[in-house]
Amino acid sequence: MASSLRGEVLNLYKNLLYLGREYPKGADYFRSRLKAAFLKNKDVKDPEKIKQLIARGEFVIKELEALYFLRKYRALKQRYYSDN
Repeated sequence: MASSLRGEVLNLYKNLLYLGREYPKGADYFRSRLKAAFLKNKDVKDPEKIKQLIARGEFVIKELEALYFLRKYRALKQRYYSDN
């Protein structure tokens, strides 16, 4: 794996690990699933396939951020607006 792709993969892993701290099912659950996903693809050597996997990881980051923003929005809405 080229060193630039290695850096991107490590950065992706760090970002996902950071975002996983607030995962609804718990940080330990997220960390174990994240590790399993990265270990499953550890033998991939093709740079194009690695780029595709990085793109998929970035998509997951966007989905997690959307999940967290939605949860925050719902909590604020529940605080300030009653259902009556």
